[in-house]
Amino acid sequence: MEPPFLEVKNLSKKFGSVTAAQDVSFDVRKGEVLTLLGPSGCGKTTTLRMIAGFETPDRGEIRVGGKTIASARQRLFLPPEKREMGMVFQSYAVWPHMTVFENIAYPLKLRRVRGKEVRERVGDVMELVGLVGLEDRSAMLLSGGQQQRVALARALIYSPKILLLDEPLSNLDAMLREQMRLELKLLQRRLSITVIFVTHDQVEAMTLTDQLAVMKDGRIEQLGSVEEIYVRPRTRFVQEVIGRVIWFEGKILSEDHGGVLVGLSANEGTRIQCAQNGEGFKKGDPVVVSIRPEEVKIEMDHAAAGLNLVPCLVETAVFLGDHFECHLRYGEADFTISTSRAHPLSPGQKICLRLSPQSVHVWHKSELPVSNVKT
Repeated sequence: MEPPFLEVKNLSKKFGSVTAAQDVSFDVRKGEVLTLLGPSGCGKTTTLRMIAGFETPDRGEIRVGGKTIASARQRLFLPPEKREMGMVFQSYAVWPHMTVFENIAYPLKLRRVRGKEVRERVGDVMELVGLVGLEDRSAMLLSGGQQQRVALARALIYSPKILLLDEPLSNLDAMLREQMRLELKLLQRRLSITVIFVTHDQVEAMTLTDQLAVMKDGRIEQLGSVEEIYVRPRTRFVQEVIGRVIWFEGKILSEDHGGVLVGLSANEGTRIQCAQNGEGFKKGDPVVVSIRPEEVKIEMDHAAAGLNLVPCLVETAVFLGDHFECHLRYGEADFTISTSRAHPLSPGQKICLRLSPQSVHVWHKSELPVSNVKT
C-alpha cells in the first residue's frame, strides 16, 4: 500500500483558555481529497491553518512526503512560503488594485520568476480554471465566481504539493456553488493534486471528498469514507452532520445482545425494535431513535399494528416536479420525507411508517444533536 503523503499526528492548539484543536490525527495519500466537516468553532479551520503554517501547534507534528515540516517536540516550524502549499481563503483575498493577470502572477513575482515563464505559466493556469480572455480585466469588475477562479489559479500557479481550501464556495449563490463543486472535482482529478478541504456544508463534503473527518469541539469524531460515515455513524452528532435524519424520543423497554426495544414517548404502544447491540443501555433509559428518511416505507393503512410501525399525520405535501416533499408529524416529532409522483400523499391523511430494525439507530438522549450544519 502506498505510504501517506501528508501525515498529521496529534495536533493540538489553544488560544488562551479555549482549546481550538485537540489530538487531531489523519493520513492523506497522494492525490486524495480529505474534507474536514463540522459546525462553526469545531476546529477545522485552525487545523487547516496549522497545516498551512499560519498557526504554530502547541503539540503534535506534520509530515509531507516523509519530511517533517512542523513539530512541537522538536521545535521545528517551516514557514508557509517553504511548505509548497497553495491556499484558497473563504474571502478569496483578490487584490482589487491589480488586474486578473497580476493577481495570478503575484506568487511567481515573490519567487523571482520573470518574463516569458510568468506569461506561459499564468496562461496555462488561466486556461485550466476558465479565465482566458480576462487577463487585463480589473479585479474590481469580477463576479464572485470569477474571483473564486482567480484565487484558485493563484494557489495553483507554482504547482503546490498540497492545495488547501477554506470554505472556498460559501460566498457563491446556490446555482454557482453547484457548478463550482463539479469544476473543482474535475480539476482535482485532472491534476491528481492532494487536497485538504474545509467546509460546514455536507453536500460539498459528500461531492468532493475521498476521506471525511467529522469534527466537534476540536476533535475528530469520526474519520472514514462518506459511505461509511453515512451508513455507520458512531455518534448521534455524526449522524446528523451528514444527511437528513428522522428523530423519535422514547425509552428502553428491554435490551439483550440481539438489540433493544424502545417505546416511543408520544405513545408507548408504538414500539421500535432496533438490531443495534444493547450494550450500554438499560431498561428505562431515555433515548432517541433515528432513521434516514429514504430507509422508511410508507404503509397507507394508518391503523396497521405491530412492531416498528409509526402512525403519522401528513401536514403538508408540496409538489416539486419529480417528487413530493411531505411534512409529517408524530406527537411532537415533525420531519420531512420525499414521495414519488406515483404515490402522492395529501394534507390531513393518516399513514404509518415502517422502520427496518437494521436501519434504526438508538442513541442516549444525553447525546445532544448539532444545529448549525448546513443541509
